[in-house]
Amino acid sequence: MRLLVVALALLIAEPPRIQFTDVTGSSGVTFRHAASKTSVKFLPETMGGGVAIFDADGDGRLDLFFTNGAAIGTQTSSNRPPEKDDPRFWNRLYRNLGGWKFEDVTERAGLRGTRYDFGAAVADYDNDGDVDLLVTGLGGTTLFRNNGNGTFTDVTTMAGATVSGWSSSAAFVDYDNDGHLDLYVGRYLAWTWESNIECRSTDNSVRAYCHPRQFAPVSSVLLHSNGDGTFTDASASSGIAAHPGKALGVAIHDFDSDGRIDLFVANDSMPQFLFRNAGAGVFAEVALDAGVAYDDDGHSFAGMGVDAEDFNNDGWPDIIVTALSLERYALYRAVGGGRFEYASHATGVGRSTLQNSGWGTKFVDFDNDGRRDVFVAQGHVLDTVSRAHQGFNYLQPPLMLRNQPSTPATDRSLRPGVSFVDVSGSLGPAFARPSAGRGAAFADLDDDGDVDIVIANLDGQPTLLRNDGGNVNHWLTVSLRGARSNRQGIGAIVSVVDEHGLTQSGICSTTSSYQSASDGRVHFGLAGAKTVRRVEVRWPSGVVQVLKEIAADRILEIAEPAPEVRQ
Repeated sequence: MRLLVVALALLIAEPPRIQFTDVTGSSGVTFRHAASKTSVKFLPETMGGGVAIFDADGDGRLDLFFTNGAAIGTQTSSNRPPEKDDPRFWNRLYRNLGGWKFEDVTERAGLRGTRYDFGAAVADYDNDGDVDLLVTGLGGTTLFRNNGNGTFTDVTTMAGATVSGWSSSAAFVDYDNDGHLDLYVGRYLAWTWESNIECRSTDNSVRAYCHPRQFAPVSSVLLHSNGDGTFTDASASSGIAAHPGKALGVAIHDFDSDGRIDLFVANDSMPQFLFRNAGAGVFAEVALDAGVAYDDDGHSFAGMGVDAEDFNNDGWPDIIVTALSLERYALYRAVGGGRFEYASHATGVGRSTLQNSGWGTKFVDFDNDGRRDVFVAQGHVLDTVSRAHQGFNYLQPPLMLRNQPSTPATDRSLRPGVSFVDVSGSLGPAFARPSAGRGAAFADLDDDGDVDIVIANLDGQPTLLRNDGGNVNHWLTVSLRGARSNRQGIGAIVSVVDEHGLTQSGICSTTSSYQSASDGRVHFGLAGAKTVRRVEVRWPSGVVQVLKEIAADRILEIAEPAPEVRQ
């Protein structure tokens, strides 16, 4: 028993000294998001932009793409739409030159944009080896096909990828496992310039942004790939259209482990959605039965950002959803079979987030100790919040919650549970600097074995956070290439067992957070393990591939076995 207590004490010891360094100023990234705020307080002014991290030119280095607003004024209307001609409103693509230096290649790439934009999703949707880009915004979506030479072509109309209305987060996902990526596009509100009614601050002293409850929900869109680079609208036939929502975030995972990818949608100020993939191209909305529609008091909340991964290494993916101040972020712990329990209070997440307002988020093992932590980009939606709540701030610093074992006094077996502790104050000045954080994306941008972070800030410069972890722990990153499955292996479930017997799993996905897209490689922290005994990939095609005795501290490339050719 004493040995067990000592071992547990070592597990919950202070993490190694890790700093995140803000390298924005020296990176060459000079982009500044322009919300184009007006006295009319149009609701889109509050929602900010997203960021995508992907290899846009195929040189092996991950590039950065930022969405931007457009010029609006008090007379903007459906007949006088926002203008994006001024360069300060362009979306921006920055090419990674290496060494944390980036070059603006927006014009050469053809990615300036044409509307007031919000989100970005990335994937090789046509299986040609180049990563493509979808941009969401007010009045539509734009699908850019990667030409393979660092330039992009708008193929929205030709591909059948036109989505009207206010689109937010989107996800490329092969929901029918046919080897071709389909496309889910979340839509936020039934909102127009003309419907932007006048709202006031709580004390009625100034005009304020309206609450989303003032506007009706709208259904999201599901586009099925035809396998030839075009899509067919499957929103109605799939059941997605039957559930109007206020979608701001989306995450994909196989929540019930049946081999089919499901969709979780973060809805603003209404019940969350969990679309269970029932097969045959049909989804059932099961959030209430699964235990993820509300908080533990049965209340809805302002769901904004979302991620889905296994934070406690029990083999089942869990869910984190960010929300507004006084609502607490919702942590749903999987209990197996596609069911969940609300765990914000039990894990300390609720205590750490009561006064916070969160957007982009991810389960990310920032210290490579084998346990996924939680990062959140933060900032309140209302610039008048301090008038209503003393001590509440519009600008807020980012948040990092460290995942560490805990042993409740009632657990006589001393089997550790999980608690999340706010360690933001120990991670460097960047975590003390308040901003209007919105989108966030994640990747090992310098391939040094730890995960870096890029934050898109509303009406401000982005923040590039380099993880200076010092490689005190070991790691493994898995990069997939599909053959029977889609080329990137999106939807594949990767599990690893290290030399100490710790089992972890993760999904290959570029989707989660808030209106943003991250690197699709699957990253595992290995703590002190120098070897991985077993790596298993469960491909979307159903193929299960196993590799054994893999050395740590490397990027492991795994190609799916090609189909046998019958003579």
